[in-house]
Amino acid sequence: MNNQNIIVYRFNVLYQILKELEGEIPFNIIEILDEKTLIYEIKNLNNYLIITKKQILRLNNQFILQQLPIKIFKMIEKLNIEFLKFQFVEQSQVIIKDYTIDINGREMTSKNVKLKLTEKEVNTIIYLSRFNKPISINELQTKVWDYHPDIETHTVETHIYRLRKKISKNFLDDNFIISKNDGYQIK
Repeated sequence: MNNQNIIVYRFNVLYQILKELEGEIPFNIIEILDEKTLIYEIKNLNNYLIITKKQILRLNNQFILQQLPIKIFKMIEKLNIEFLKFQFVEQSQVIIKDYTIDINGREMTSKNVKLKLTEKEVNTIIYLSRFNKPISINELQTKVWDYHPDIETHTVETHIYRLRKKISKNFLDDNFIISKNDGYQIK
């Protein structure tokens, strides 16, 4: 079964056309006629796009089809592009504790407060968040900075010190990255 779901909302003619082509296009086609059912259905779907004639307030992942007629393959191309956009945005955001990390935008957000991060800061946070244990300085040097662990450097300590200071100043959180005897950890 396709993992890309097209929900055709209150647009039966388009639903019939897409249903006929379902074997030829890379989408699972669903028709929904009322908003209550729509809201219920999208709770159970991860990868969906709603095709509608008019904007539905409060809902994401909509493709408003205003310019008709449209060639079917042109529309399918646009739908594929929309799926790629949503996938890009979805993959670029990681939630860690009370924070959203926008990998592509290099921003950390919590409660409408934003903090710009460097690429290494984002990589450090993402790497630390993968483990439920302290990560050694040597491992961070190797995995995040691509340094050889035998090189004497205080790069990791300096960067984490500055990162912790930025987070503390912007979010008043002194415990996002904690320092332990055997390394650093996000708890």
